[in-house]
Amino acid sequence: MSQALRVLDLTRVLAGPVAGRFLAAYGAEVLRIDPPDWDEPAVIPEVTLGKRCARLDLKSAEGRPIFEALLSETDVLLHGYRRDALEKLGYDGQALRRIRPGLLDASLNAYGWTGPWTGRRGFDSLVQMSSGIADHGMRMSKTDKPTPLPVQAIDMATGYLLAAAVLRALNNQRTSGVVQSARLSLARVAGLLGTSARDHLGPGIAPETENDLAANIEHTDWGPSHRPQFPLQIEGFDAFWDHPARNLGTAPPEWLSDSA
Repeated sequence: MSQALRVLDLTRVLAGPVAGRFLAAYGAEVLRIDPPDWDEPAVIPEVTLGKRCARLDLKSAEGRPIFEALLSETDVLLHGYRRDALEKLGYDGQALRRIRPGLLDASLNAYGWTGPWTGRRGFDSLVQMSSGIADHGMRMSKTDKPTPLPVQAIDMATGYLLAAAVLRALNNQRTSGVVQSARLSLARVAGLLGTSARDHLGPGIAPETENDLAANIEHTDWGPSHRPQFPLQIEGFDAFWDHPARNLGTAPPEWLSDSA
């Protein structure tokens, strides 16, 4: 991946930020944009690794031209809004590509892009309930209430799949010249996870050891951090992040690298 690849990250908890963190690990410049008053303190130290974080109000006369200037130099746009959210702001697919020809538009939502639930908001825990995962957990654990997974597996899996879709689309674009887009949903990934359901409980999570931790100490806005090892390896490439985890709104809304 070119160091100059620019990723504009408009995603929130948790799948989209995982995708942006992955792309940052392999050289992308990732700029996260949040509304002026947005915060998600429980996960910010986890998902801002490798990113610079700025704030913009896309509904304001001051924020829109700054956003459009950023977009005009963006290679990949990540967003996780409901299907028509950007359209209501005046940024449908046609408008996005008018501002930035060749833009790779990568998006995700909770319940897909067609059907009666497409406009519903949702997140991992809700999708575990509505997809049957929590029901399966209840039966496996022999309890009398829905039992979701002990981790946000749908979010994590969707984030890595979104990053993989971006890389595949970029490769296709550079070899064929065809501009593609990527659309993922938590519900679809829940369906894929459901195909791997077990009929018995596993041994559980093993105790942490020193081998589970990264070698370096990360100096975050919340103090020194010792992260777990990155769970994925690409042969011939080491994951590395130029920026430690930072709080939201700590960077100006501007690019640092030369355009790809």
